[in-house]
Amino acid sequence: MTPDDLHGRPEPAGRPRTHPLDPAGLDPARAALHARIATGPRKAQARVPLTDERDRLLGPFGVMLFSPRIGDAVQQVGAALRFDDDLPPRLRELAVLAVAVHHRSAFEWAAHEGLARETGLSAHQLQALLDGAVPDGLDDAEAAALDVVRTLLVTRDLDDDRYAAALQALGRDTLAALVWLTGYYAMLAGALAVFRPQ
Repeated sequence: MTPDDLHGRPEPAGRPRTHPLDPAGLDPARAALHARIATGPRKAQARVPLTDERDRLLGPFGVMLFSPRIGDAVQQVGAALRFDDDLPPRLRELAVLAVAVHHRSAFEWAAHEGLARETGLSAHQLQALLDGAVPDGLDDAEAAALDVVRTLLVTRDLDDDRYAAALQALGRDTLAALVWLTGYYAMLAGALAVFRPQ
């Protein structure tokens, strides 16, 4: 299974629009953000390189340098979501991959597939996600979370019945964290699609 298996379609076509910024030429705000991302807790968990051989930030992290004040806030949200106790690891990775599939974000799939496997999601379950199906073997909370994420991505809302079911299965705090996670990873996918970093 490769990231290009995202519904059999690669990410939007086109040549890269932007190139990673060289750390030696960064102003103080960008240099500080670069250091926080490149040497922070993300580095230990990364399944795709955060930097290239010249220490330039890659993927959405490089794009965050284009607007460092906002980029710093965005990366802090991401760090909070990665380590939040309200999101059990397997549920979190299932949700991230559902966003990656919806947005055909090969980078996000590659960045999280290994983490998903480490939480116990099988190759069969991952293939079901790629196929747009509900994987077998999910517990009630995971199935509810997948439904919430997919519904939010399509309708940007939950009707009263779905909201009540999600609240029952997940609890208020996990549901809130899941809503923020869905928006965060959708935002990253949008930044990758627009800026097409090299």
